[in-house]
Amino acid sequence: MSNQAFPPALDALVEQFARLPGVGRKSAQRMAFFVLGLPDQQVETFAQALLTAKREIHRCPVCQNFSEGDGPCALCRSSRRDGSTVCVVAEARDVAALERGQEYRGLYHVLHGVISPMNHVGPDDLAVKELLARVGQGQIREVIMATNPDTEGEATAMYLSRLLKPFGVTVTRLAYGVPVGGHLEFADDATLARALEGRREM
Repeated sequence: MSNQAFPPALDALVEQFARLPGVGRKSAQRMAFFVLGLPDQQVETFAQALLTAKREIHRCPVCQNFSEGDGPCALCRSSRRDGSTVCVVAEARDVAALERGQEYRGLYHVLHGVISPMNHVGPDDLAVKELLARVGQGQIREVIMATNPDTEGEATAMYLSRLLKPFGVTVTRLAYGVPVGGHLEFADDATLARALEGRREM
């Protein structure tokens, strides 16, 4: 909705910021005013970064993560990664989160979403065929489901698990339990159940 108090160009800028996920009208206005206050060179650098990212970044043909160029991404090319294990995540930002922990040494597969009938997202809208093709090559022994522990994430993990079983690979699920530094008395039932399911020998 246009604002007559703004010049058309400013109103158009606010509208574009308001299209970003999680950005409301007031936040979009703050962003627009911030950009207007920047020196011309910084605005040009910002605009160029957007154009360059859109032009240069593509999906990795192997794992579907974002990558610069048309070939496999740096993780898929790395000889230090364990190619027999693939961790399936919903979004590219989940790869970054797992990599921060520096514990996981396998490869990834990015679905770019989860199955969500309410949002009209089905398996064909995700990178499922690419995952099945990778597993079908025979080098992968374990597939770790690392979608979020919500209804849609669980449904997606269960659906993929059923598809992958015939390949003879081990399909595992991340154990979501009590966080480090957490207290059992403050944990909800679902969290405690996950903690128990994911228990391991010490």
